[in-house]
Amino acid sequence: MPPVRAIDLFCGAGGSSWGARLAGAEIVAGFDRWKLAGEVYARNFPEAEFVHGNLEDHDPNQLADRLGEIDLIMASPECTNHSPAKGSQPRCETSRATAFEVARYARAFDPRWIVIENVVSMRRWARYRELIDELREIGYRVKPQILQADRFGVPTSRRRLFILCDRERGPAEVVPPVTVHPKPARQIVDLNGRYEWSPLRTPRRATGTLTRAERAMAALGHEEPFLIVYYGSDHAGGWQSLDVPLRTVTTVDRFAIVRPGRDGHQMRMLQVPELKKAMGFPQRFAFPAGSRRDQIHMIGNAVCPHLMQTVIRTLTTHETQA
Repeated sequence: MPPVRAIDLFCGAGGSSWGARLAGAEIVAGFDRWKLAGEVYARNFPEAEFVHGNLEDHDPNQLADRLGEIDLIMASPECTNHSPAKGSQPRCETSRATAFEVARYARAFDPRWIVIENVVSMRRWARYRELIDELREIGYRVKPQILQADRFGVPTSRRRLFILCDRERGPAEVVPPVTVHPKPARQIVDLNGRYEWSPLRTPRRATGTLTRAERAMAALGHEEPFLIVYYGSDHAGGWQSLDVPLRTVTTVDRFAIVRPGRDGHQMRMLQVPELKKAMGFPQRFAFPAGSRRDQIHMIGNAVCPHLMQTVIRTLTTHETQA
């Protein structure tokens, strides 16, 4: 059986494409408007074409003629503005509406399968039902499913919505492997490596950071390392143990590791290689371009490759009529 030929819309650095490749797919092209992400994508997928620019600025019919038959479209439309807190400003609505480009490209490429990945809150978007209805109108059987990465062997508790589409059969339920157990954050953190540490307690250290650290030490004692978590709203006290999966990796620098030391506690921010591990990227996945901030943004925007691998294998191999 020939490999599934896939394109990746809103591809970013290529998390979905890497997962599809692991599932045996042939990666034909990636599409993104961020040129820097395109440089990273091209390095890791030299066999694929990178199409730069906004999807709405391209003619998908011309692209379909050039790229040939496509079996699978993967897409991670802009998700930063699906939060209800973003309101309904024109910029936000334009961002949200990029999801409808998936349907436009599906009409042109006519793939057997589509996988759309996004934040869980996309389901509360006012036009979410309209998008689902349009995919069904094109001819797809549609199955939305919420999946949590740590149940698929990825050491982060990231939860995402996957909209699975199949022209011929009802998509099967994506089920976590029975033999996989959640991996703790301890597996991705380098406590003794080459990175530079600084004292936790300094005159310039933010009060909020010290408060988070005190909460962690009150719960764990003073001899256990732990993570300080910034930009969180889950009422967890701004810290987490290393014995559970890392909380959601985002596009901002939000995790600091704290360890006990001979001269008091030390801390540093998690580094790009550690965040790559947390998302399930292999060491050989290269980030040849961009600043540290850019690379963290790309990692936080990415789809966990191993999760996408399972999704695509389930979608493209099941033979049960729903």
